Amino acid sequence: MKDPERHIDINKLMACSGVQFGTSGARGLVTAMTDEVCYSYTLAFLHHLRDTQQIQPHSAVAIAGDLRASTMRILNAVAAAISNSGYKVIHCGQIPAPALACYGFDHSIPSLMVTGSHIPDDRNGIKFNTPKGEILKTDEAGIRNQSVAIPAGLFTPQGTFTDSDYFIPDVSNNAYDQYLHRYLSFFPENCLHGTSLGLYQHSSVGRDIFFDVITRLGAEVIPLGFSDAFVSVDTEAIRDEDVTLAKQWATEGQYDAIISADGDADRPLISDEHGTWVRGDIAGILTARFLNAQVVVTPVSSNTAVEKSGLFKRVERTKIGSPFVIAAMLAAASTSEDSVVGYEANGGFLTATDITRGGMTLKALATRDAIIVPLCILMLCLEQHKPISKLVSELPNRFTASNRIKDFPSERSKARISTLIWGNRDQNIDAIEAIFHRYFGSVSQIDATDGVRITFSNGEIAHLRPSGNAPEFRCYNEADSPERAQEMNDICMNIISSWT
Repeated sequence: MKDPERHIDINKLMACSGVQFGTSGARGLVTAMTDEVCYSYTLAFLHHLRDTQQIQPHSAVAIAGDLRASTMRILNAVAAAISNSGYKVIHCGQIPAPALACYGFDHSIPSLMVTGSHIPDDRNGIKFNTPKGEILKTDEAGIRNQSVAIPAGLFTPQGTFTDSDYFIPDVSNNAYDQYLHRYLSFFPENCLHGTSLGLYQHSSVGRDIFFDVITRLGAEVIPLGFSDAFVSVDTEAIRDEDVTLAKQWATEGQYDAIISADGDADRPLISDEHGTWVRGDIAGILTARFLNAQVVVTPVSSNTAVEKSGLFKRVERTKIGSPFVIAAMLAAASTSEDSVVGYEANGGFLTATDITRGGMTLKALATRDAIIVPLCILMLCLEQHKPISKLVSELPNRFTASNRIKDFPSERSKARISTLIWGNRDQNIDAIEAIFHRYFGSVSQIDATDGVRITFSNGEIAHLRPSGNAPEFRCYNEADSPERAQEMNDICMNIISSWT
């Protein structure tokens, strides 16, 4: 008798498909993310939730996606796996990843966001959220170890659905409306009146809701740079053309700020009044300051001005990636009554505890969010009667620059890092100084928390690491002037380029 189903081992599927976990869910080339692969990943996530008693029979599962070309096809495969498993699909439409997560957390249901965030349009991904939060590394291991059953005849040998069934239900606007209300109910009515903003829309899925929130709070908002085609905007490695555009728009429009976000709107961009983009880790400090945070959790790559500012009771450092920031935030929140927030160098901001200000409470949202950043910074400007450039200049003079080498295989970048941290401290310093001493001087400290972060005797920093989301080699530099930070970054990028 013919077997009515096939069994797929997820660990093996990861190895053969090239669709693997990074720091923000499963990602891969669109050509590798076939209907069958995406269906299998979704089944594995649901099985893990079932095994850990995080989902009940016939539960609802929320889904949403970004605006890239492949998203709706992948979303259809996700919806098929959910409905075929006996769960109810709630389609929240094309909305920001934090809006979907917020809806899922508030309703205690899992959610899946189809997005590749900032990576190019030829790639995509799926972000998984449990009913209580983003998947952590323990959840990831549980998903990896699943074996899922695929009904016979559901897919062609190429991994596409054999029938052209459409599994996605009509859009529910509840998640959009709830996210809108989250900020309209926390910030005072008409609080941004008199503020003029440019909204760089490009292909961010947050472009509509950003406009809605900010205009309803009283600001004048001018849409800029709309694109029907997907634009890969990386808030941590800002493109030269986006630097030029912001300067041009600021000159033409005399805005208080220009704001934007990446593809799934969980990482913000905000410029000062001159069109100079504010680094994400500097924006994080200003946001935490407005919220009167006491404990700040941030990855090891973030600017050290957070400690040097003296604004916060405690600063904790983690590996790079929201799962590590979230785990540390939740641990900090569980051991004290302090207000706990987190941010990443890419600008994504997280809250582990409810924040009360002016008699209004913003509920905790332990996932990267973008829109909270410009709202808080603009409010801080109004309260301090200072433009953004002044708020930034008042922080300690520590400046960062970052960039990436694309199409740098992860295995090769990890191998290169291992040659710098293979031995004892003296051996590692010798290996590093053999490459960098002529440019930056002697080494005073090495941190291997994530990649290798090198502090030189003059206080300058070079941090090298493989990307967790794509075949890229990233470099972060920090110095006492923006010019020197950029000069260091250019030097490091030339060195890394020679390793390809």
